[in-house]
Amino acid sequence: MRVGTFVLAAQFPGQGQGEALHRAVRTAEVAEEAGLDSVWLAEHHFVPYGVCPSAVTLAALLLGRTRRLRVGTAVSVLPTVHPVALGEQAALLHLTSGGRFTLGVGRGGPWVDLEVFGAGLAAYEGGFPESLDLLLRWLRESRVGAEGERFAFREVAVVPRTDELIGGEPGPEVVVACTSPKSVRLAAERGLPMLLGMHCGDEDKAEMVAAWARCAREAGRDPDEIARICAGHVSAGVVQIADRGADAAESLVKAMPGWLKQGLDAHVTVDGRHRAMRDPVAYTELLCGLHPVGTPRLAADRLAATAERTGITRFALLAEGSGDLAATEENVRRLGAEVLPLLV
Repeated sequence: MRVGTFVLAAQFPGQGQGEALHRAVRTAEVAEEAGLDSVWLAEHHFVPYGVCPSAVTLAALLLGRTRRLRVGTAVSVLPTVHPVALGEQAALLHLTSGGRFTLGVGRGGPWVDLEVFGAGLAAYEGGFPESLDLLLRWLRESRVGAEGERFAFREVAVVPRTDELIGGEPGPEVVVACTSPKSVRLAAERGLPMLLGMHCGDEDKAEMVAAWARCAREAGRDPDEIARICAGHVSAGVVQIADRGADAAESLVKAMPGWLKQGLDAHVTVDGRHRAMRDPVAYTELLCGLHPVGTPRLAADRLAATAERTGITRFALLAEGSGDLAATEENVRRLGAEVLPLLV
């Protein structure tokens, strides 16, 4: 089982943006010290829900500050960037880190980001497959040209080539955030593992894993290949460790709703459409019930149960739900020292 932490760089009420980013960096540094497998970095624009606007940039910093930890994006929002630019950055991080970088990509939402960066609503509504395919070609081929609806350019050389990592994998691992049957099929057809969100419970995730396998078989993939790729699926969640389960839940219920309300309310749609946001308190309580929030024993049991029910053995767990730097560091350390040994 591979357990990592999920970093949103969340700006809690009364905090500055630099404070949130400092906590994000420290979370990753402590994760390596605590023996965790990985850190997964989110990116958002113009909202305090998360104040990291470039997951690949923060990944570069953290790869330089760590030696063993795997660093991934969760996710780089593909509709608002050029796939070739993102592919070049991913190749650079893959080669210079010795293969420790994972590129997670997703479709994002219909936010004002699409207007600011000039992508337009069509890039969100229908352009994701074209962007993903161009990105994958860039990461796998030596020369690439494009003749698509959104991207068209003459053939150019791929520099740097991802297959030049000495003694390592030929390219960075790529995972896809999946939230719908369409995105599950897209990932399966392209042979890419899924990143499943923290709002989903075990039953929903098990159904998505089963659907992915079914789509992969329909695409002609053999059982061994399916099993190998399935081992890369990632389950996102929340973690909070305390000596008493009630204390763990209480620390999140006190802090997370304020962050969720100001963060989610700040989202603006590109076309003015209404988007119903989750009730912050109810959502926090839901997350506490779904994920490893409680004593070390309870946390280990919940992770083991999720692995058994879904087949997923990789986890990206949000540890900053208290909003406090010292508490977040302690939470990560306890995850490594008190929970991981129970999972062996």
